[in-house]
Amino acid sequence: MLKVGVLGAGHLGKIHLRLLNESAKYELVGFYDADAINGQKVAAEFGYPYFDNINTLIDSVDVVDIVTPTLSHYECAKKAIEKGRHIFIEKPITKTLEEAEELIVLSEKHQVKGQVGHVERFNPAFIAVKETIESPMFIETHRLAEFNPRGTDVPVVLDLMIHDIDAILSVVPSQVKKINASGVSVISNSPDIANARIEFDNGCVANLTASRISLKSMRKSRFFQKDAYISVDFLEKKVEVVKMKDAPEKPGDFDMVLQNAEGVKKQIYFENPDIAQNNAIMDELETFADAIDNDSTPVVSLKQGANALKVALQIIESF
Repeated sequence: MLKVGVLGAGHLGKIHLRLLNESAKYELVGFYDADAINGQKVAAEFGYPYFDNINTLIDSVDVVDIVTPTLSHYECAKKAIEKGRHIFIEKPITKTLEEAEELIVLSEKHQVKGQVGHVERFNPAFIAVKETIESPMFIETHRLAEFNPRGTDVPVVLDLMIHDIDAILSVVPSQVKKINASGVSVISNSPDIANARIEFDNGCVANLTASRISLKSMRKSRFFQKDAYISVDFLEKKVEVVKMKDAPEKPGDFDMVLQNAEGVKKQIYFENPDIAQNNAIMDELETFADAIDNDSTPVVSLKQGANALKVALQIIESF
């Protein structure tokens, strides 16, 4: 079992603490929170050992789980890496691309592994169809959330849209060519609503919308590719896969057949895969333990986290 310590005991930090405490792959040594009052309160309520010194906790573990506000990610990760500790770090990886790139260099120098908490990669709906998504040419995503003060320390692009950016980069085998975007601040000092159009070198276009002041929550992505349409509902954990193939000469009574202007007939059929329910946060934490134990590349590496941050920052710059 890997000894693990958690930095940050806010809303998500408490979830990580509970799951790490339950996991058979980790031994939860304790946690640190910069707010001593909150740290003592969490320790008293849940019984997790509280460390009032961040260095003492880092020295006591093999893995450091960083669930602090984004602005402190870099400093926390740097401390851990320089002490030879593996790091799991929540998204976005850091505030700036320069910080992310330095962490990558440091992790290679100290031969430690790092994973970024892009939890939607572990969403069972996305997992169920990811292998079906092959060279999509148009992608549309909507990630809408009701207002919550938590997370407003960064623009909505880094708070919400970055989930979809990472998922898109994981299925589009091409470099980003061009980005156009707009963002509007309504309640926060940073943009609360954003829309971005990403064009890739291979011709794929992705249109992303994110809002944290919506009246209802929505997390949907649609992928269009040759002879297929794939819809992923990350919130409801549902998928819809609609495919086309050459129509048979004698269609059945219930076959759905379309004919284009050139007279080509295509049969439409559904191929919805089974969705295996899971705990996505537990899975991302435990696959990181597997990567450490097996000396393999984490599912969401620091480089991938940096790539998602790079695109997110380009979107913000184009506002």
